[in-house]
Amino acid sequence: MAMPIELMYLFVLLITIIIVFVYYKRPIYEAMFIGFLVMVVALGRFDRLFHYIIKPSTNTLFYAIVAFLALAYIFGETNVIKHVIDFILALVGRFRGGAGWVALASSTFMAALSGTGPGNVAATGIFTIPTMIKTKFPRHLAATTEMAASSLGPMIPPSGTILLAFGVLDAVYPGKYQLSQFWMVVWGVGIWLIVQRALTLYGLCRYYKVESVPKEERPSISETFKKGWKSLIVPLIIFLPLFLDFQLKDTFFTSRLGPDGAAAMSSSVIQFTPGVAAIYALIISRKEIGGLSPSNLFKFFKKGISQIVPVAATVYFAYCLSELFGETNIAEPIGDYIASFNMTKTQLAIFFPVLTTFLGMFITGSAQVAIFGSLIVTALAGVGVNPLLAAAILPCITGALEGMTPPLALAMYAAMGIAKSGMKETSILALIWVGLHLLFSILIMTGLLPVAFL
Repeated sequence: MAMPIELMYLFVLLITIIIVFVYYKRPIYEAMFIGFLVMVVALGRFDRLFHYIIKPSTNTLFYAIVAFLALAYIFGETNVIKHVIDFILALVGRFRGGAGWVALASSTFMAALSGTGPGNVAATGIFTIPTMIKTKFPRHLAATTEMAASSLGPMIPPSGTILLAFGVLDAVYPGKYQLSQFWMVVWGVGIWLIVQRALTLYGLCRYYKVESVPKEERPSISETFKKGWKSLIVPLIIFLPLFLDFQLKDTFFTSRLGPDGAAAMSSSVIQFTPGVAAIYALIISRKEIGGLSPSNLFKFFKKGISQIVPVAATVYFAYCLSELFGETNIAEPIGDYIASFNMTKTQLAIFFPVLTTFLGMFITGSAQVAIFGSLIVTALAGVGVNPLLAAAILPCITGALEGMTPPLALAMYAAMGIAKSGMKETSILALIWVGLHLLFSILIMTGLLPVAFL
């Protein structure tokens, strides 16, 4: 079968993004927007340009992503996340590599809110990396542990990449699956990658003979809980409504609200949950930020514009591309081309993670999901992979690997800067984390590792 012209369009898009982002060193959202314009020209859709630009503004998932970005900013500017870290340190600091377990737990949680590995390394790494080094972690191990923990975030709910992946699933199978159902399957996938990180960390701690946190530096569980118990409620505020929506949708909400009402409620839950958590975090931190007056809140969030807007813009233009590709059905001929090679389920399970690992060196996870999501889901479903699993694995092989793979590993570089570790030893260790992540991803797709809630 001849190579389809649609595949050439993707090559043009990739080259455009590489030139703008890598060569001209422009922000990724600018590269995404320019790539979007190039695709509009290449596909001859000038008359639909404003439709593609405006359409994402009607997508409720986009606003949920922005809300979680704002919530992550609030956490970064207050002591909410510090209280969570201290509590975890009090629980596990006595164990070998305890500071690493703190990094794994806290950075995964924080990155799940922001949806960005490199950004989260900068936000929480300033706490976790020095703590690890203090407990005899080699500098390159401290750097890659934080890198790997933060890179888990984009594939753990409520990351924005998860919502984008659900958008792909809903586009391929309109109305067939509910967000809460997909949400829990993503958790089923995420649990395996958390296990992978934990096993890797345990093995490396044994290899490097890492010690526990000294007793005099471990906070007291009772004192930590007394001081930060209000912050420990935040995870419940975020996850409990989503879990209840998943558990009670069919048995409680649908019977009372009807199918459409239950679906609308699911959308409302994902919209309001970060808002409620943000309001709660601001209330418990009001003294710390100088009060909740309108003028003070304006100044508070004004500082966050540079953190929130670039990521939000990248996601928005990813949605623009997704709308363009969806309308022009660009994924189907490419899927047919890949299908012509008659790759088996195992071969595709290897092919796609390797492809997205390479792409993740210079394309964000959200952009990969927007560009290749429909293709990957369609191709995997065609060889017998459950569509829910095919979509749930997208953040695992895109956003979770973004920034981890040398030589263009932004999360690794951010962690190196904090840890002051060397390039060679850090890169080698980073490849070990990446290799084991890929292995687990392949085992999940082939069905050798069963996924809960599926």
